[in-house]
Amino acid sequence: MPVVDVDPDELRRLTGHDEKDDEELRSDLFDLGLEFEGLTEDDEFQLEFAPDRLDRLSVEGVARSLRYHYGDDRGVYVPSTNSAEWTIEVEDQPAERPYVTGAVVRGLDMGEDALESLIQVQEKLHATMGRKRAKGAIGVHDLTMLKGAPATEGTGKSITYTSVDPDEDTFVPLDADREMTPNEVVADHETGQTYGDLVADFDRVPAIYDSIGLFSFPPVINGQRTEVSENSRDLFIEMTGTDQWTIDHMLNIVCYALEARGGTVERVAVEYGEDAPGEYAGRTLDRPDFSTRTKTVSHERIESILGVSLDEREVIDYAERAGLDAEETRGDDLAYDVEIPPYRVDVLHPLDVIDDIGRALGFNSLEPTYPDVSTVGGRHDRSRLEDAARDALVGLGFEDLLNFHMTNEAENFERMGLSVPRTDERASGDNREQPDDDCLGAADPVTIQEPYSEDYTILRTWALPSLLMVLENNTHRRYPQDLAEIGLAAHVDDDVNTGAAERRTVAGVLARTDASYEDAKARLQTLAESFDAELETPPTSHPSFISGRAAEVVLDGGSVGVLGEIHPKVLVEHDLELPVAAFEFRLDGLE
Repeated sequence: MPVVDVDPDELRRLTGHDEKDDEELRSDLFDLGLEFEGLTEDDEFQLEFAPDRLDRLSVEGVARSLRYHYGDDRGVYVPSTNSAEWTIEVEDQPAERPYVTGAVVRGLDMGEDALESLIQVQEKLHATMGRKRAKGAIGVHDLTMLKGAPATEGTGKSITYTSVDPDEDTFVPLDADREMTPNEVVADHETGQTYGDLVADFDRVPAIYDSIGLFSFPPVINGQRTEVSENSRDLFIEMTGTDQWTIDHMLNIVCYALEARGGTVERVAVEYGEDAPGEYAGRTLDRPDFSTRTKTVSHERIESILGVSLDEREVIDYAERAGLDAEETRGDDLAYDVEIPPYRVDVLHPLDVIDDIGRALGFNSLEPTYPDVSTVGGRHDRSRLEDAARDALVGLGFEDLLNFHMTNEAENFERMGLSVPRTDERASGDNREQPDDDCLGAADPVTIQEPYSEDYTILRTWALPSLLMVLENNTHRRYPQDLAEIGLAAHVDDDVNTGAAERRTVAGVLARTDASYEDAKARLQTLAESFDAELETPPTSHPSFISGRAAEVVLDGGSVGVLGEIHPKVLVEHDLELPVAAFEFRLDGLE
């Protein structure tokens, strides 16, 4: 979950509520869904929040939410913008990163606090919406240091977003003392080494020029000439990426934050050439795009979800206190057209609107009620089985774990010696033996369509990789380490109505100097006997296990998993220096 550092004194100043002490602020922030995680060394609040509310990645965004919470602001606020003086002319841009957007913000009083907040919102947006700069990257420049060329059309100034041979042109990057080509930046500069992989496969890399020359090498680093400091007053913001919608909404969040600091937003024209991709070919975009969206939600659904009775005026009032605007619309039933502000990238469904209305009402004020239907509650049979299996594993000396169900293809497949499904890539090294489709963990994974992080792109197909990751992170702790988990695994299955087959899986690892196949089987045998299940272990092969030291787990005649000694290649991949024996099988095998 994203964590943002917020100065409470700055928060009081931006909200206009100097009377609030730290305890009151923490309570108000909790009402908004921002959890206090502790204090930094500078006594700033560390606030954790759901990653959907990206408008709260800065102190300005948090202050805006508090002002609505206090009733100081109401309804949708859209900043006024001045007409465009600057143009971004797009020509011969890299096909791998074709999109750009921008804005000018004038009249800022940066100061140390404002500059630190700007840097933080850049970093947090890069890590979330920007997917570590791969999908969107932000460049902020001191406008006074730019010399615009005459715009192709009109009387304004222009800069050019284009591509360049990585050995062709030079500039002085930030934190450098000499001119460097883009290739030299990637090879020799610390930031270039960190983000150089983003352009490693480009024949021509992204570049932004003014009339003086190259001043930005996105998404890697800006030039020193346009560096922003506490003395900067006018800023030029440019963003490049692989998706126009993403960078436009990242721009909105940054512009709202700077406007809250007293800046005046000025539009920028983005002129795409005829060779631009898709719908933008030959078009000129007016940015930032502060247009609003509308969601329609019925009155009956609001009352049903929240469990309260509200009249029309109350619904509109709570919507305005949440930073939205609502207007009655009457068809067969009473409903509301709710206007969504430009900085809210999280409102995708009417339920998101209802959640905002509920927060404005105050979830703590809702009275608990009994359901209308009389039922007798009880544990599900699967839940009873899971609890019994967990108790048995703990009794066998395992430490019970709860890991994330989301992971990535490298952790789930490659680091375990498996091929990534849907590709021809194979595991490297000597551990090349490839499984058939029934091999545990080798199923086609359920992928996340729009992941916020490269670390979590799929649902795991098995649990052993999660346990190996825990061992990898615990090499500094005392051995033996006997770990177990009962959790979710899933894979693509067209025969299931959701398209994804889910199951509960049981996994265990024994990490110790004398860990062996016999140790893992002994634990598994005891577990099976406690559930009156007959265990058989015919030999098998699996890329994650040593050949000849692996067996199939067969319970009551059904093949449900695998056990054995982890392959040395997998151990080395996870920086483990002692043997590991392991097993994994389907929980329903114990029924």
